[in-house]
Amino acid sequence: MARDKTIYTCRECGGTSPKWLGQCPHCKAWNTLDESVAEAPAAGRHRFQALARSQPVATLAEIEAAHVEHEHTGQDELDRVLGGGLVAGGVVLIGGDPGIGKSTLLLQAADAMSARLKVLYVSGEESGAQLALRARRLGLTGRAVRVLAEIHLEKILATIEAERPALAVIDSIQTLYSEQLTSAPGSVAQVRECAAQLTRVAKASGIAVVLVGHVTKEGAIAGPRVLEHIVDTVLYFEGDTHSSFRLVRAIKNRFGAVNEIGVFAMTERGLKGVANPSAIFLSTQGEPVPGACVLVTLEGTRPLLVEVQALVDSGGPSPRRLSVGLDRDRLAMLLAVLHRHAGVSCMDQDVFVNAVGGVRIGEPAADLAVLLAITSSLRGRALPRGFVAFGEVGLAGEVRPAPRGQERLKEAAKLGFSVAVVPKANAPKRPIEGLTVHAVERIEQAIEAVRSA
Repeated sequence: MARDKTIYTCRECGGTSPKWLGQCPHCKAWNTLDESVAEAPAAGRHRFQALARSQPVATLAEIEAAHVEHEHTGQDELDRVLGGGLVAGGVVLIGGDPGIGKSTLLLQAADAMSARLKVLYVSGEESGAQLALRARRLGLTGRAVRVLAEIHLEKILATIEAERPALAVIDSIQTLYSEQLTSAPGSVAQVRECAAQLTRVAKASGIAVVLVGHVTKEGAIAGPRVLEHIVDTVLYFEGDTHSSFRLVRAIKNRFGAVNEIGVFAMTERGLKGVANPSAIFLSTQGEPVPGACVLVTLEGTRPLLVEVQALVDSGGPSPRRLSVGLDRDRLAMLLAVLHRHAGVSCMDQDVFVNAVGGVRIGEPAADLAVLLAITSSLRGRALPRGFVAFGEVGLAGEVRPAPRGQERLKEAAKLGFSVAVVPKANAPKRPIEGLTVHAVERIEQAIEAVRSA
């Protein structure tokens, strides 16, 4: 009996190799090749069909720039992340840890949209009875939500063709399989083929498609990275499953701003949008404590106030540097800048930095707040009440400006903060009522401004 031919497929880029290699020859990633059975050529296979109907060649100036209409999902925070809502013919991929609330949020959105549009919910992980039970628990009527419990791609496509919904939710893409391939559901080939076929249908028929994706232990969406390239929008659920708050972040969005976040609170009735997300990232302590500094960060188009906490303690011959929610390598660089240009040494100290509320801060504008929190903890002196800071710190000790500084300051003043240390280039041209602004050019000036505040 002839043995089936095997190939090795990269789980990152989808590239193939006839033998196992430690490094993928296509994307150069290490230890990403998985063994699978080579697909035999089949007559009439339509794996490389166009994603949309071909259009005649025209110059860019001749093409009409039509405005993209967004359909509201009934969840204001989700609409914010999507750039205003779902777009006809758009494909959205949403990923997150198990149990974080992906299916709950999509079921709520599907129920809200079914009042004015035709919605099809395809479940590959739960039965119809389980979905109905969840809907009753969330208090949803579900009168107009059409449900299909199926994992066979061809049957799903036939149902979409017959139902003609305005929105189709696929929960999840890793459970589907196509009869065109012999590999198991969830394999690289199946995920890529099913996503491509659903994208083709969405573009050709104008149906908005939402795909739910599993994530790996590193937090990335499982399957080939081509899955994120062919869709229009990629959303990630963030936050601790033990916390009641969830963050939805846009990593890619062809119809809106990237890095936009939506904040939700998990309740007995499902996920509810948080109107004032800054409140969950600020400490509830009455008196200021050493090592705490409030940062005005920018997530997409929204200014958020986040408390950065630092703890500096004697560490012995091998001090530790640990950060949660911030880049650890950048923390080491900031400690070197603090020592060289401000004369504050933490060489024999353990330094721990944490962003309160489980938020992840990636922008360099957090540098100044981190350094001031570390200095406050080292000296055991709390920063003044109502104090905020933001600004990027360079290796030469200079404080560089942050984008949209005026909006950050106005948000801080609106929430009752009275003292701000900001880069000189971000100093407001007109005084902001109730807010005293200290504009600095170097890190040592910032530390001196805190002492005199």
